Amino acid sequence: MNLQKILEKHAFQKDHLIEILIDLQNEKTYKFVTEEEVSLIADALKVPVSHVCGVMSFYTLLSFDERGKYIIQVCKDVPCYLNDDFNVLTTIEKALDISCGDTSKDQFFTLEQTACLGCCDEAPAMRINNKVYTKLTKAKVLRILEEYKEGILC
Repeated sequence: MNLQKILEKHAFQKDHLIEILIDLQNEKTYKFVTEEEVSLIADALKVPVSHVCGVMSFYTLLSFDERGKYIIQVCKDVPCYLNDDFNVLTTIEKALDISCGDTSKDQFFTLEQTACLGCCDEAPAMRINNKVYTKLTKAKVLRILEEYKEGILC
């Protein structure tokens, strides 16, 4: 699906901006939106480019930069932090040999921190693309990562 079809799908409605950006980003292997696409979207929706950029900058699930096939977002809010007795972020960094904000050499994983995932009662939590994982343990995190590597979870 190209940008024009995505805009048509959302009837060129400016109140669908987030959905348009998500759809556009998700159709790409490296899950990002270019500056040119931001300008095209702004023109099509008749909103300022700064408005689209503001939305892009506010929501952590949107990106101007190329990312991996699987985007791992680790919740950094208080409930997840307090319930994270093994450190989800460090576990993932060691398992994938990357730092937060980086993409693995094989372009398979990008590791990010994000605000609340809405699972405070099941903390700690992380999201990989659109799937949220809760009640994480070190073993559970390592198993999930291995299943993505093996193609079991996609």
